[in-house]
Amino acid sequence: MSSNSGGEGEIRKAMVEGDAVDCMVALPNQLFFGTQIPVCVWILAKDKSGGKHGERQLRDRRGEVLFLDARKLGYMVNRTQKNLSPEDIAKLTDTYHAWREGKGYEDVSGFCKSASLEEIRAHGHVLTPGRYVGAEDVEDDDEAFEEKMPRLAAALRERFAKRAVLEKQVNQNLEGMGYGG
Repeated sequence: MSSNSGGEGEIRKAMVEGDAVDCMVALPNQLFFGTQIPVCVWILAKDKSGGKHGERQLRDRRGEVLFLDARKLGYMVNRTQKNLSPEDIAKLTDTYHAWREGKGYEDVSGFCKSASLEEIRAHGHVLTPGRYVGAEDVEDDDEAFEEKMPRLAAALRERFAKRAVLEKQVNQNLEGMGYGG
């Protein structure tokens, strides 16, 4: 997606300039057995000029690539394996189909972005979804920093104090059971 070693950058550039890349989907890590690293699915298209695909009417997507960042999706099955829920899969497929069909698609910060060929060129033909989708929008709670920080610091000190009391109780219980240190 971003390497330039072994001619990979030139191959990627030719694929983008040839309009063969339809969509890039960054999947979460721990999704596949045998590797803990995140994986990216490349969806390629011979013809992005529109037309019909089965019952679906597709729009002209020439000069565009959809980037989906699903790295935050999924749930842990156990300590080493992650799965995508049916809702996660539906979110990805519904977004892709809405983009292809031009029905209700819109960019969502931190999740999806339809990038033009010019934008991809500006990034040196790098196809890493996170580069295009950006960071997720975070709602501002309208609390001034000067008020929020002292409140949060006081809450943290209160939790530290509670932790100290609990730690003392646990040590007393251990001593009572003959495991004193």
